[in-house]
Amino acid sequence: MAGYIARRLLQAIPVLLGTTFLIYFMVFAMPGDPVVALFGDKTPPPQVLEAVRERYNLDQPFIVQYLLFLAGIFQGDFGVSFSGQPVSEILAETFPVTLRLAILAVLIEMVFGIAIGLVSGLRKGGIFDASFLVVSLILISLPVFVVAFVAQYVFGIQLGWFRTTVGPGAPIQDLILPAIVLATISFAQIVRLTRASVIDTGGQDFVRTAASKGLSRRRIVPVHILRNSLIPVVTYLAVDFGVLMVGATVTEGIFNVPGVGRTLYQAIIRGEGPTVVSFVTVMVLIYLVINLLVDLLYAVLDPRIRYAK
Repeated sequence: MAGYIARRLLQAIPVLLGTTFLIYFMVFAMPGDPVVALFGDKTPPPQVLEAVRERYNLDQPFIVQYLLFLAGIFQGDFGVSFSGQPVSEILAETFPVTLRLAILAVLIEMVFGIAIGLVSGLRKGGIFDASFLVVSLILISLPVFVVAFVAQYVFGIQLGWFRTTVGPGAPIQDLILPAIVLATISFAQIVRLTRASVIDTGGQDFVRTAASKGLSRRRIVPVHILRNSLIPVVTYLAVDFGVLMVGATVTEGIFNVPGVGRTLYQAIIRGEGPTVVSFVTVMVLIYLVINLLVDLLYAVLDPRIRYAK
């Protein structure tokens, strides 16, 4: 197992370098001068422009900028935003908010999606199954901004159960409604994925063998059917968690969530290369760690999976 983890960590190095290089290149190739845009309608003296470019290494060739960025990353220095605030401080402010939002959304979609998908798969062709197939299809078809605005109006304005926007400090109670909106689409996918996996697993020989040995349904369903059906669901949940950690820009914007997605979007608009690349670098690291943890979890869910030394 240790050898497998070491190989995966070594494989992550070229992925990290390649991703940061591509992102840095795309930011570098963006049209316009971010330094000039920083001053808006004002026209600063050329000396001021040159001083700002020198401070952010924008007067250097592309490859020099990239190497300086990498050197700073390995030293724990993510650079400074155009507002003068260190990017590490921006990450420290926005990352916990997005983390709480992502965890809430994944918990909602996991608990309800797996439970409903399991019941639908066990009762294939019934009214419950048909009803939630239709509901999941409708939810998948709806754009997330439509769900967000409807949720704001119904649960925030009409019923008054939740705040329509997230307050200062992003308290956990204010994140519940945005989390429900984020979980809606993935919930529908998990229901259908769990249902299909349960139906497929329920027809396997080892399930029929367990039933023929006299094992009760209470034993067969959680141990033999559900456990073996969770492998594709876990993969989807891990990928979805990574997507949410990158930041749900639309949802964060609608609910005024001070998270990664909204901050990253604002940095792209302002052409803040250090902020954009640093945020993406952290997100790539999160993706790599999550994928490694999912691979290790496979061995727990399916005893047939083992990693050779």
